[in-house]
Amino acid sequence: MNNVLKKSKAGTDLSVVIPIYNEKESIAKLYKKLDKTLSGMNLEYEVLLIDDGSTDGTLDELVKIHNKNKSYKIISFRKNFGQTSAISAGFDFTSGKIVITLDADLQNDPSDIPILLKKLNKGYDIVSGWRVNRKDRAVTRKFPSMVANRLISKLTGVHLHDYGCTLKAYRREVIENIDLYGEMHRYIPAIASWMGVRVAEVPVRHHSRKYGKSKYGFSRTIKVILDIITVKFLLSYSQRPIQIFGLLGLSSSAVGFIMTVYLIIMRIFFNQSLSERPLFILSIFMIFIGIQLITMGLLAEVLMRVHHEVQNRPTYVIKEMILK
Repeated sequence: MNNVLKKSKAGTDLSVVIPIYNEKESIAKLYKKLDKTLSGMNLEYEVLLIDDGSTDGTLDELVKIHNKNKSYKIISFRKNFGQTSAISAGFDFTSGKIVITLDADLQNDPSDIPILLKKLNKGYDIVSGWRVNRKDRAVTRKFPSMVANRLISKLTGVHLHDYGCTLKAYRREVIENIDLYGEMHRYIPAIASWMGVRVAEVPVRHHSRKYGKSKYGFSRTIKVILDIITVKFLLSYSQRPIQIFGLLGLSSSAVGFIMTVYLIIMRIFFNQSLSERPLFILSIFMIFIGIQLITMGLLAEVLMRVHHEVQNRPTYVIKEMILK
């Protein structure tokens, strides 16, 4: 099935982006709940249903909804690319001044959307849902998530209780300045912090999963750790990578140099053999590692400059211009 819409600029009041993968059983009930909420709001809206390569007949259910209500539009992927890609496609094709993201498994409650909008209207740029009474397993989901949320908040300075909640509201100017890769969708509030956005969090409902199965397992913890490292690098050093690689390189080289000087002194003045000292090999190794890290930093600096020049993307975001 081909896409049923084209990329568009802001025009609609509200866009709802829903990434969907093998959720056939929940689609009809999701539509019923979501339509009840949206039709009761005095807003022009659209809903983008992103079929992320489902294989269980989900797409057929989405087509039924589209035929019933043309405000519900479909983007169908050829294969499963992941939730971040689905949300990214939704951002690309939305026309809403405000964009809501929502899970399709009915664990998020569509009736919480007005709560997010009310908070957004108080001057915030991003409003994130906080699943206060989360209906997930404590060991495999809740505890790792709690640890990750605290670590992300500490490292990024954007303090949220629940980064993993898909139910979020964004102003269009925020998502237009963010490129999503890997599994970065859950870290958008942190990634967007470099623009100086105002981020808020509101309690939302969370329901137990009744249909399908969770797409996440315990192995996700490792991915989250790697994602946190990536987010920290992007926020702190993406514009100046030489500072992190250079600092590590200089530190390694300095330690290696000091060890080498010490060993030379021991050889000259105390007649100790270097061939029997593993420390000598380690010192040389650390010097070379330091040189490599500094070289990586210089290459990263060049790559970042090429990245911005090729995309013609500035390293800043203007909120307002007063010229006269």
